[in-house]
Parts: sequence; structure tokens; C-alpha cells
Amino acid sequence: MSNLSREPFVAGTGREARGRLAILSMHTSPLAQAGAGDGGGMNVYVRELASSLARTGVECEVFTRAESPDQAAAVSVEPGFTLHNVAAGPLAPVAKESLVDHVDEWTQAVGAELRAMEANDMPASAIHTNYWLSGLAGHTLKHELEVPLLVTFHTLDRVKSDSALGGSTFGEPAMRSAAEAQLVGCADALLASCRVEADQLVDLYGAERSRIVSVPPGVQHAYFGPGNRAQARRAVGLDPDAPVILFVGRIQPLKGPSMAAEVLVELHRSRRDSLDRNSPARNSPAPTLVIVGGPSGPDGNREMARVQSIISAEGLSDFVRILDPQPHEMLSTYYRAADVCLVPSYSESFGMVALEAAACATPVVAAAVGGLTTVVVDGETGFLVSDRSAKGFAGPVARLLGSPEYAARIGRRATSCAKAYTWSRAAGRMWERVESLTGSELVACG
Repeated sequence: MSNLSREPFVAGTGREARGRLAILSMHTSPLAQAGAGDGGGMNVYVRELASSLARTGVECEVFTRAESPDQAAAVSVEPGFTLHNVAAGPLAPVAKESLVDHVDEWTQAVGAELRAMEANDMPASAIHTNYWLSGLAGHTLKHELEVPLLVTFHTLDRVKSDSALGGSTFGEPAMRSAAEAQLVGCADALLASCRVEADQLVDLYGAERSRIVSVPPGVQHAYFGPGNRAQARRAVGLDPDAPVILFVGRIQPLKGPSMAAEVLVELHRSRRDSLDRNSPARNSPAPTLVIVGGPSGPDGNREMARVQSIISAEGLSDFVRILDPQPHEMLSTYYRAADVCLVPSYSESFGMVALEAAACATPVVAAAVGGLTTVVVDGETGFLVSDRSAKGFAGPVARLLGSPEYAARIGRRATSCAKAYTWSRAAGRMWERVESLTGSELVACG
């Protein structure tokens, strides 16, 4: 039976907490730099969700894997939000694809901490896991501690394997698909970011739809909002007159940065053709591509080299800026500086970059895959591209660059739609499901 009905006293607050949530994020810390290594939208998701829950009185204990002997065992991020760096394997970064070898050790260590909390009258109301590696740990701990298990996958192996990269598994361990299926069968709640992800869980993993709860991620509107483009460009050192195309994300094949480079090539070729024909476009400045992100995963460096090769082969190095990952709140300046945000991913469970760009009134041109099809309303708040070719993406980009007034209307609509996505709403939806599990029988493994 679930122990949700027990409400531990929160020392020093003079009140009782609404509950205590154990959040597992083994392979990346919510405090790590998004866009570098294995850090990405999941870092933002865990950090912002825990922060929003903490502000409503839920005590959030977030567990990640320690990567350095210099890390404190526990860090108070803010009242009600504590990050635990739990040792398992070497105290050094380990490739995500190899972390499965350390899951058992990490699970035992996290379990010991949770049992110690319970002994001090601070039991976990539920366990929330992020990504399949944390899911393996959460699955074991659910049965040991007899608490509900909530699972957010962020990405799904069977979706990635069906992507347009020739069925590539992107270096994932062979056991991942089966592990995800087992988690789907035992989770008390499956958190889906959008309708598309919910359908994927049902169609590809046989999930029971009654156990799926819609928890769309939010956007921090205090940081991400419309602003003055000229000022933003001055702030980041961009030409105030040249059109700017922005790519934000990890440099890996899945995210499609090489496609962004090919789109720039296509736009410059079209511009040269226009110059040859003495088209009015000859007076317009050439577009610049800004890439914000670092190599990630086993193919990250190879993908970076491919991007650079595409650019140098066309002599476009002067029209490309490749920047290291930026602090999350600083990304808003780059979004505001851009005319178009390009998201050519092969697979996205949601599309945090597209949402953040929309919140900043920057039109998005995105691949018509996964959650991007729910974040972007084709022709209204941006464009969805089904044709995975440079010309397919370059067409709507050129249309937006060629008509600033039209692009501004698209941007205003995007901002209006983005306002519906807040982290407080996401936290509320999640905790409603946790509370609904109070006193219920836990799902048994099939």
C-alpha cells in the first residue's frame, strides 16, 4: 500500500509538508550546464519542476550520480529542494551509454538514503524517475519501499530507432527497449509531455492509457519573453542588419545540427542565384547561422566536424558562429536576437527549444516529429517540415526572412500560445496524480 497519507513535519518551517517526492535523475544533474555533454532539456525539466513543487510545500529530494570527489553529498538548492550527489562507479563523468553498469550500485545507495529519511519520519510519498536509467533504479525502489512510481522517459528507444536515421539506435544499450517496456508495465503513472508521446507509449509499448497523465513542460516566462531584437544583437555581438538563424541544442546527429548548416548553404546558394538574376534580393544582407551547443554522445565530435566541413566547403565560415553552451537564462537573449529558430531534430518527445523560442516571439521552423507537432502550429506559430531536406527547411525560413512583418505576426501568435505552458501548472498536474494514488494498491509487475 502507498504511504502517501503520512505527512512529515518540515523542520524550521512551522508547518507540515504536503509530501516528500524522491526525484531520480541518475545520468545528469539538474544543476549541470544544458547543451553540454549529456545535459539538455531534461536538466531544465527536473530543476524547474522540483523548484515549482518545492514552492507549493512539496519537499523534493533529487538524486543524481556524483561525478567528482569535490561535490558535496547534499546541496540545498532552495527551501524544499535538496540535491543529493550519490556515488556509484568512478567519481568522474561516465558516458551515458555506459552508465547501465553502475545502476545497481547507485540504486542501493539511493535506497539507503531513502530508508534513512523514513527512519527519521521523512518518508517519500512517491518516486519520480527521469529517463530509463533512473527508471531501472526507481522500479527496484518502488518494490523495496512500497511507494508509487511515476516515470518520465523524456525519450523512448523505440521512437528513436524508428527515426529517419536509417533505424539507428544512436548507440543505446540493447537492453533499453525491454527495460522501458518493463517500466511501462509497472509504473503507477506515466508522465507524457504531450498527446504524441502518450500515443507512442500506447502504440509502441502497450501502455494503459488510464495510467498516462499529461504533464507538458513549462517555460520560465520571467526570462523568456519578447524583447528588442536590435538590443539583443548588440548584447551578443551580432550584426544588427544581417538575418540570424539560430540552432540551440547538443551537437549530435539526433538534433540535426548538420541540417542547420545545409540550410544555410541552401539559402546562400539561392541568394547567389538571385544576385545573378539581378533580383531585388541582391540588396538584402546574407543570413548568419548561430549554433549554441557542444558535442554530446559518442558521435558528437564527428557531427561537429561534419557541420564545420559543410560550412568550410561552401566558404561560409564568416557567416557562422558556433558558441559553447550558454547559461539557461542567457539563451533568451539569443532567441530574441534571432529572426528564425531552426529545430531540425529527428526525434523530440516535446521540444523545449521550440517553446522557449516561441515565448520570445521568435518564429520556429521545426521538423514535423514528436512533440514538435504540438508545440508548433503549422502556418500559425511557425512551420513544420516533413521533407527532411535542406530545401524543405530553407523554404519556410526564406519566407520568414523575406517578410519581417509576416514573421512578426507569426512571433506574436507563438508568444500567445506559449503563455499556456508554465512550470507551476506542470507541477500541479503531477502532484494531483501523486495525491490520487493515496491509499491505492500499487501496480504489480505483469
